[in-house]
Amino acid sequence: MTTQSVIHVQGLEKSYKTLKVLRGVDFDVARGSIFALLGSNGAGKTTVVKILSTLLKADAGTAGVNGFDVATQAANVRESISLTGQFAAVDEILSGWENLVLVARLRHLKGPGKIADDLLARFSLTEAGARRVSTYSGGMRRRLDIAMSLVGNPPVIFLDEPTTGLDPEGRLEVWQAVRELAGKGTTVLLTTQYLDEAEQLADRIAILHEGRIIVNGTLAELKQMLPPAKLEYVEKQPTLEDVFLALVGAAGKEQR
Repeated sequence: MTTQSVIHVQGLEKSYKTLKVLRGVDFDVARGSIFALLGSNGAGKTTVVKILSTLLKADAGTAGVNGFDVATQAANVRESISLTGQFAAVDEILSGWENLVLVARLRHLKGPGKIADDLLARFSLTEAGARRVSTYSGGMRRRLDIAMSLVGNPPVIFLDEPTTGLDPEGRLEVWQAVRELAGKGTTVLLTTQYLDEAEQLADRIAILHEGRIIVNGTLAELKQMLPPAKLEYVEKQPTLEDVFLALVGAAGKEQR
């Protein structure tokens, strides 16, 4: 692992009986960056995350997180990371504030109330903090889920398809939360099957296909792999997402 690399993966292999899921995966993630692992369903993205978070053992290869080997120093790795899975792991009976306090107490941290207040403010949830999570929108639950992952300030966070099932507004809320994470120095490994998500968020993008990384680079580097675009005049039309967000935003202002 280089001095600038906080996640290092080399030659990672994993099979389930006769099914080869990972066939020699290699990549590095720079400290404080957003790295997107892009691939279709079944490409092996979640398997990579499970190995890096010590939930699964690789058949071959090496992996390190924050300077610790995932196979031989699992406890140190777990102290360095947080994992947000594909579905929000929040308690709907509790309020947002109570969810955060609970996690802080489970981690034996001092001042759990202050920690909860700070994270609610950081993720624009202060006004909703006293409400039961069952009343939250999908985007709010996801933001709370990510906030809970940050209790204790782990230097590395894994986000496994964080916007699955969210509406356009919820996706944008989560995107903003992820940008703020990296802006404050957290290293983010993001798995997604959404091309626009990787394009919007990632400093580097690796495409995982049939168990192998077939390309790894910045968005600009990946675009250079295609022939240069021809310059043509095209009247730009609003996308469906533009229309949806404009109408919903206007309706919300009228209700206020």
